[in-house]
Amino acid sequence: MTDKTPDERVFLFLQGPHGPFFHQLAGALRRAGGTCWRVGFNAGDAAFWPDRASYIPFRDRSEAWPDRFAALCDEKGVTDLVLYGDVRPIHAQAVAAAKVRGLRVHVFEEGYMRPYWVTYERDGSNGNSRLMRLGVEDMRRMLALSDMDAPLPPAVWGDMRQHMFYGALYHWFVLCTNRRYRQFRPHREIGVSREFQLYLKRLLSLPVTAARRALASRRIRRGGFPYHVVLLQLAHDSSFQAHSPFTGMTDFLGVVMRGFAEGAPRHHHLVFKAHPLEDGRAPLRREIERLARETGLADRVHYVRGGKLARLLADTRSAVTVNSTAGQQVLYRGIPLKTFGAAVYDKPEFVSTQPLADFFAGATRPDRRAYQDYRRFLLETSQVAGGFYSAAGRRQLMRQVVDMMLAEEDPYDALAQGTAAPRQQLRAVP
Repeated sequence: MTDKTPDERVFLFLQGPHGPFFHQLAGALRRAGGTCWRVGFNAGDAAFWPDRASYIPFRDRSEAWPDRFAALCDEKGVTDLVLYGDVRPIHAQAVAAAKVRGLRVHVFEEGYMRPYWVTYERDGSNGNSRLMRLGVEDMRRMLALSDMDAPLPPAVWGDMRQHMFYGALYHWFVLCTNRRYRQFRPHREIGVSREFQLYLKRLLSLPVTAARRALASRRIRRGGFPYHVVLLQLAHDSSFQAHSPFTGMTDFLGVVMRGFAEGAPRHHHLVFKAHPLEDGRAPLRREIERLARETGLADRVHYVRGGKLARLLADTRSAVTVNSTAGQQVLYRGIPLKTFGAAVYDKPEFVSTQPLADFFAGATRPDRRAYQDYRRFLLETSQVAGGFYSAAGRRQLMRQVVDMMLAEEDPYDALAQGTAAPRQQLRAVP
């Protein structure tokens, strides 16, 4: 696609993170000279886009979406497509069509090194990211053109409660005010009513969950036994569903349990760490207890629901995951890591290629220097300071991402060509 001035750019937004981020981003792009439109697929999308003049409701059956997308691109003269995640069906179809048309595709995702950054890439994220095709040596050659220091994380940050709040509010709108979008079907398996109930339950049960987590963590820290951490993911997470060899979390649990029973020393323990946003839609604790009995590990298995990962990682021997972004925290600490799915950090220099039983018996340590180079590469390219859900995080994010979207080069080409804009050092933002 040829370069266009901001005044010639027409951005078509599809579904974004829960909350006001996409609407605020469109406002910033308009101030730069661009034109912005938003397609909404349900009442939750509409609620967070108060500008009715630029809002386009899609109320037809999903089969009509490809033709409607093509018509919108022609009618509005679209030059850029903006979306959050690229694998839900309406997004995947739009991305494929946009590439054929030569449109720029701007993909936002949760940070590969969350919670202090979000991910901004062109054309695809996670298993569809350009990172999957770049080796560490490629990154080192590109980094040789830069003399920037990697940004440091802030002293204070975090928007987990805001994330839960906006998630619950979004699903309330879909549940209670969606009568004008009767053809809408969510991209997840459970219904909107159940989704809303789970978000609300998670918010209300935070104190009880925190107390149970503290007790479980205390037993592990004071147990005096060597242990290995399993980083669980949300079974409905797009990265797990689209870039994983497993059909469900139970399959993964069984593989890990059997590998641990076969290879780990008999005095070692296994700690399953749930995702911070785990809402109970999958009976993880019950499945873990059942599999532990079947594999003879009942007295050596622990379950921790949510919370901070750092304390558990302080003493762990190794970690296992499908493709969780939390694997970055493991590698940052030089801890051996085993993965099963497609992950942007799955590089042979620092992710183990050992069979699982051998990994638990004696994992090889990652190449710390290679991971530091990889991490610096991400922080100078696709990782942008800020967050989607808190006001402070959105302000920080907006300071850089608008210019990145307006740039001719994507973040990786900008580094390779020496045109990347300087990155801000993070700090605590009031």
